[in-house]
Amino acid sequence: MNDITMTAVQVALRGLSLRQRAIADNIANVETPGFLANRVDFEDSLRNAIAGRDPGSGAASTRKSLDATNLSGNNVKLDDEIVTLVDTNLRYQLGIEAANAKFRLLRSAIKGQ
Repeated sequence: MNDITMTAVQVALRGLSLRQRAIADNIANVETPGFLANRVDFEDSLRNAIAGRDPGSGAASTRKSLDATNLSGNNVKLDDEIVTLVDTNLRYQLGIEAANAKFRLLRSAIKGQ
C-alpha cells in the first residue's frame, strides 16, 4: 500500500522506538564512568521527507550528547531522561492511535458505512 500517511506514521514510530531504546540505554548507564548519553533525531528528517512527498525517506540518526559531563565523565541526567521517556512514550501512543484511526477509516470504507 502506497499511503503517505501510514508511511509517515511508520517512520515516526520507528524513530520513537529507537529513541526509547536509547533512553533505556542512557538510564542503564547513568553511573557508568565516561558514558555519554545517546540522542535520537528524526523529526526534521521526517518533516523534510513529508514536504518532499516521500515520507519513507525520513531517517533517524543517533548521536552522542555534547552536554557537560560530571566528574566521572558521564553526562546522563536521570531527570531529563525520565521526562524525555514520558514524552516519547506519549508520542508513540499517539502514533499508534493515528494508525488505528486510519485502519478504522479503511474498514468503514470497505464495509460501505
